[in-house]
Amino acid sequence: MRRSAALASVTMAAVLTLTACGGGGGNTAAPGAPAAGASGGPGSAPATGGTLHFLANADFSHLDPARGWDGGVNNFYRLVYRGLTTFGAGPGKEGTKIVADLATDTGTPSDDAKTWTFTLKDNLFFEDGTPITSEAVKFGFSRAFDPEAGIGSPYGRLLLDAPEDYKGPYLSGDLDTIETPDDKTIVFHLKKPFPDFPSALAQPVFTPFPKGTGAAAAFDSKPIASGPYKVESYQRGASLKLVRNPHWKAETDPVRAAKPDSFQWTFGLDPATIDERMLAGQGADANAIAGAIQAATVARVQTPQIQARTLSGLGGCTTYMGMNTTKKNMSDLRVRQAINYAINKDTVVAALGGSTQALKATSIQPPTIAGRVDYDPYPYNVETAKKLLAEAGLSSGFTMTLDSRPVPKMQAVAEAIQESLKQVGIEVKINNIDTSSFYETIGTPSQQNDAAVTGWCPDWASGATFLPPLFDGRNIVEKGNSNLAQIDDEGINKRIDEIAVIQDVDEANAAYGELDKQIMQLAPVVPLAYEKVVLVVGSNVAGAYQSDSFSGGIDLVSVGLKDPNK
Repeated sequence: MRRSAALASVTMAAVLTLTACGGGGGNTAAPGAPAAGASGGPGSAPATGGTLHFLANADFSHLDPARGWDGGVNNFYRLVYRGLTTFGAGPGKEGTKIVADLATDTGTPSDDAKTWTFTLKDNLFFEDGTPITSEAVKFGFSRAFDPEAGIGSPYGRLLLDAPEDYKGPYLSGDLDTIETPDDKTIVFHLKKPFPDFPSALAQPVFTPFPKGTGAAAAFDSKPIASGPYKVESYQRGASLKLVRNPHWKAETDPVRAAKPDSFQWTFGLDPATIDERMLAGQGADANAIAGAIQAATVARVQTPQIQARTLSGLGGCTTYMGMNTTKKNMSDLRVRQAINYAINKDTVVAALGGSTQALKATSIQPPTIAGRVDYDPYPYNVETAKKLLAEAGLSSGFTMTLDSRPVPKMQAVAEAIQESLKQVGIEVKINNIDTSSFYETIGTPSQQNDAAVTGWCPDWASGATFLPPLFDGRNIVEKGNSNLAQIDDEGINKRIDEIAVIQDVDEANAAYGELDKQIMQLAPVVPLAYEKVVLVVGSNVAGAYQSDSFSGGIDLVSVGLKDPNK
């Protein structure tokens, strides 16, 4: 249920998730650039030691994993925290695999996947030397229900069985529906069968902590680490330093390479300044990484020296226009289909910065989703659009209001849509909503207009985190609504339920790929673009590749330095 970080904010911290470049694959190189694993390039093997620097525009949302939830901070969490499962380390599909982390395996389901049992590995400790036990897992997971702490990923509250009045460990005490028969065994009881529970457990809200810790936002300033690094110093909005956690045992952790001795973040830098520093790569910046470079900077990465330290690929999100099916005209399927045919997506891609910045979208799910079907139900065709409008009795067109934001890139996309629809007689009035309140506004059905330009990113590489949040009619709510189309179709709802109980995850993902096609027959949205990510790393950076699980950002668990002494 993550909105596109690229769309949610152009200043968000960590934004390893912003727009970019590359071809149709998830980890393609920039035009003319070597692939990430090329000898001597950013993907070469890192040495042990040194300090890796990160230049950032803004701070992380939260250091507490029960509070934060976006592509950049989720990536950071893996350095400090461990869960029962996590995402694999590697480019492409390797980075979307769910693997055991603190647990010995990815769990044993029973009761039709409504009950799950996990066993902890040996020699697991928090940063103070306290053993990581089943009780710590139970306590950490129950924090998801706390009304103050559990404001991040919703999967704890959505999946774990709990009394209706349960409010987390600080207010309500132990959660009895998580059993801990011994220090190594944890048994979870879910609200309903969920065959993909190991994937959900890779979300940061499922982080163990010593029982009784973390009240009153304590972890936002001083986390308790279970991963290879701990927080040494933190000045909100200015800097953050991680150093090695001496109680982390490498032999228990096949995912985290943990090559640098420390990580140093500098926050509050102007995006243009970050770009200039990364291109120059002088001094300590040779040991630095950053978020995606701005569109205006992309043309400057064409020199061989900079290309050699450039990474690019899809961000894993879909930029789309949601159409409010409860509105006059938008309630007519023929109108929605006409709009899909009428929008020239090449002009949308141009608005986003061209082919180095985006790929035109055809399906709802992006190419990085497992089981996704590559198809194009509404190829650009103005005459077909006009014919459909005539059949709907709107041959002379109509006027519609499109919600957008006063951000240059989003304005350009809205204007591209406006120009396309003008060809078929549809006048688009662009309604700019302040960026800080945009999602709150369009997520309130009573405040929605005819359509909105927005985006969506998956929580893991499955249609389960893409299609149900956007199109299950039973999830339409008065506030925080993600079903912007407000579509409540019996056939879609029924198919969502059928797929949810398929035990084989690969089979379920393939079924979601077909559901994508079924949904687009009703044309509730216009898939516009799959935005891309262009990253420039320092000349001394090694082990850098883009992760499909973190919106095309550099996987922090594998990155390091070529020469730690530089």
